[in-house]
Amino acid sequence: METDIRIPRPLLFNPLKHYLPFIRNFTVTRVMPINDPRLNELKREIKHIGTCVMDIYKGNLTQEAIFSEVTGYLETNRLISRNDFMAWTGTGYNDFRIITLSDTSQWTLKYNNNETRYVHIFPARSSPHSFRTKANTLKSAILYLIAIGKDYITDDDLNAARALAGLSPIGDVADAEAVTEMIGILRDL
Repeated sequence: METDIRIPRPLLFNPLKHYLPFIRNFTVTRVMPINDPRLNELKREIKHIGTCVMDIYKGNLTQEAIFSEVTGYLETNRLISRNDFMAWTGTGYNDFRIITLSDTSQWTLKYNNNETRYVHIFPARSSPHSFRTKANTLKSAILYLIAIGKDYITDDDLNAARALAGLSPIGDVADAEAVTEMIGILRDL
């Protein structure tokens, strides 16, 4: 799977936050030593993950199938124009709509104030074929797999990965367990 994807307009989608196969491939294709200068670019890329919680799709639909089904829904329901979509979803911070795709997964559609990418899509909370995680947990796991990658995970190694993202050391066993579990998910264990 390539990490450079083509997202059709008018969709806005961040696969590094919301699509498990992409995240897995991202970690495999960018492995480098912890002192590699390319890590600076990588750190800029993962900043787009943000700081909140997110839902990650782990189902069988390809990104292309997801995009096709969402745009098909918009076309069928005459919501493909920016004005029609904006009127349907609303434009407020808490305004959104949820649709169901062919695999029963649910996707949130939210208005994005942009002329060409105004349909922000992401897995709905508690959607089938998705799971919820904290952004810092995901960032830590990604950086661990890319820069450290050892099979045996220690607190020191987790904290070295977190330091790369500018995150504080893990002080809570639950946080360490969450990152370790995410590493396992990304490794497909």
